[in-house]
Amino acid sequence: MENETTLRLSIFLGLFALFACAEHLAPRRPRQQPRKGRWLTNLLITCLNTLTLHTMAIGLPLLAVGAALNAQANGIGLFNATSLPVALEFVLAILILDLAIWLQHLITHKLPILWRLHRVHHADRDMDVTTAVRFHPVEIALSMLLKIGLVYALGPSAMAVVLFEILLNGTALFNHSNLRLPLSIDRTLRWVLVTPDMHRVHHSTLRSEHDSNYGFALSIWDRLFGTYIAQPSKGHQQMTVGLIWQDDRPARLGWSLLLPFKRQ
Repeated sequence: MENETTLRLSIFLGLFALFACAEHLAPRRPRQQPRKGRWLTNLLITCLNTLTLHTMAIGLPLLAVGAALNAQANGIGLFNATSLPVALEFVLAILILDLAIWLQHLITHKLPILWRLHRVHHADRDMDVTTAVRFHPVEIALSMLLKIGLVYALGPSAMAVVLFEILLNGTALFNHSNLRLPLSIDRTLRWVLVTPDMHRVHHSTLRSEHDSNYGFALSIWDRLFGTYIAQPSKGHQQMTVGLIWQDDRPARLGWSLLLPFKRQ
């Protein structure tokens, strides 16, 4: 789609700036590490992830969006074989894609080989807007391959894929931010979307808590499948974020990239 990359990047940068300012003005928790080192590492990981996706795009043009366009042109996928109303197809595509991301996230916690990759994300000792983009490049590549396969299976419109990507990126920035929301707003909002307080439970060092609240965008899946925990047992101020055995090393780029290959 024309200007799709520019549109997504503009929205991403705008939301990143918005939530970074918001969490600075109304922080939920005090920081455990200085922002400078963590942010540099997390943003450098993001640059490596972007390079990874650009490399993949050499053989898979436009990636998930390109898959949607190709599926539509060749009549591939469930939606291209049916005649559902456009609005219904659009809503179903968003719901199914979000459910797939929820399931993928759960699986990364259950399969040891995938957890080794995913723990790079959980190793962050603080949880803020940059944590949303702290994923190992190999995990990003595997996630994109899964997304491409799902798009071919479903055959959603390219616009639905673009809007889902925007929703996913935007809500991830929001729910990873160190933002203090009024409790009344949090209680209402989390009936639909994953809030920062809800997702912070998932980043607890306690196994019983980080094996919960897998949603990135919609909160309904955790409620539906019984993986929802409302609040951390120690409270948001006293809970520990990260991995139980770690120290300050996650703020270092080399350590973070090599973490999947370490024994811890």
